[in-house]
Amino acid sequence: MIRVLFVCLGNICRSPMAEALFKDLVKREGLEDQIKIDSAGTGDWHVGEPPHEGTLKILEKYEIDATGLVGRQLTVDDFEAFDYIVAMDESNIDNLYRMLNKPKHPKVMRLLDLTDEPKDVPDPYYTGNFEETYELVTNGCQALLEKIKKERL
Repeated sequence: MIRVLFVCLGNICRSPMAEALFKDLVKREGLEDQIKIDSAGTGDWHVGEPPHEGTLKILEKYEIDATGLVGRQLTVDDFEAFDYIVAMDESNIDNLYRMLNKPKHPKVMRLLDLTDEPKDVPDPYYTGNFEETYELVTNGCQALLEKIKKERL
């Protein structure tokens, strides 16, 4: 089983959006028996809460299932449990490395570094632009699935 964890700050906007989108892509490819997907936040502000209303609306607009998405905080155990730890921005990467007390970790990557547009996924909690976030996360998730297929399947 291949395990993928998406990480953002609060686990209510970007990472649950990525989790839902990636689950949809994996299901369309018939790989749901081979890939486990989850998301987490580096902060604890939204533990146990559903995704942000803007995330739920954009997922509904594109007919992406958001069932079962609940905010949780990243733990040190996640570094052992997951094969790919995919952060939404450089700040998340810094938080991950600080949590590990290491400058680098081979499982950690920034989502859009896998695309032709390596940059941070803007946080729609602050920008309000859930459409832009959806487009960027979609591109990143497609690139991640191709990477996993080449490396592991």
